[in-house]
Amino acid sequence: MVETSKKYNTKSLIMCSIFVALISIGAFIKIPIPVVPFTLQLLFTTLAGVILGSRLGAISVLLYIILGLIGIPIFTNGGGIGYVLQPTFGYLIGFSIGTYLTGLIVEKSEKITVKSLMIANFIGLAAVYIIGMIYYYIVANTFTNSPIGVWSLILYCFILAVPGDIVICVGSAFFSKRLLKILKGGVR
Repeated sequence: MVETSKKYNTKSLIMCSIFVALISIGAFIKIPIPVVPFTLQLLFTTLAGVILGSRLGAISVLLYIILGLIGIPIFTNGGGIGYVLQPTFGYLIGFSIGTYLTGLIVEKSEKITVKSLMIANFIGLAAVYIIGMIYYYIVANTFTNSPIGVWSLILYCFILAVPGDIVICVGSAFFSKRLLKILKGGVR
C-alpha cells in the first residue's frame, strides 16, 4: 500500500486533480457559524490523505491553496494573494499538514481498520485546529481590525465547529474503509 516510487502514474495524478476539485467544492458546501464557517473541506482533505497517501494527499491540498492564492475564487470567501491575511487562512495551512499526517499514519498502519482510520483522522483534525487557531489569533490580533480574545477564539474557532468535524472524521473512517476496498489499496 505504501508508495515506494517518487514518480506518479496517470491514475494518481487524475486522483489528485479530483481531490483538488472536491476540496474546492467542499469550500462552498457550508453551514454558517460565526467567525469560522463549517465546510466539507475537512471531509475531502481527510479522504485525500487516506486514499492518496501522505505525499500526494498533501500535494492535492497545496495545489488547491495555490489555485486560490493566484486568484481563482475557490476559498470559502474568495481567493487571491491577500487571502493570507484572512484569519481563517491558517485552517487551509492546517488542512495540508493534517492531510499529510493522516496519510502518513495510514501508511504506517500494519492493518487498515476503521479504528486506525479514525485515529489518523483525529490526529489530522488536531493539526488543522492547532494551526488554524494559532494563525487566526495572530492575524486577527495583529493584521486585521477584529481582535479576538482567547476565550472567544476557543468558543468560535473550536467549540462551535468541532462537533461537525468529529462526525466528519468518524464518517470518513467508515467511508474510506469501504472506498479503499473498492480501489484495492488506494492509488499508492
